[in-house]
Amino acid sequence: MKDEVSEVKSQVLDTIATLVTTAFGLIAALAWNEAIQALITQWLGETDGLTGLFIYAVVITILAVIATILIARLIAKPAVQAVRIVE
Repeated sequence: MKDEVSEVKSQVLDTIATLVTTAFGLIAALAWNEAIQALITQWLGETDGLTGLFIYAVVITILAVIATILIARLIAKPAVQAVRIVE
């Protein structure tokens, strides 16, 4: 019984840590959203909303793909090399 309570506490703490981390990630994403929108507006000037939105979507997509590739490379496990035993 005591082990089950300890396990539940551990799961609750892990879940709270994940939620807090995700919340900070969302806040950072919203901050970058505003910054990139301001940069595109400054770069293009005031255009019709649709053109600016499409440019913004393309820029964000490219950044997301690059960031995903870089993060995947950083956390990738190194390839296991074959070991030959020499007698």
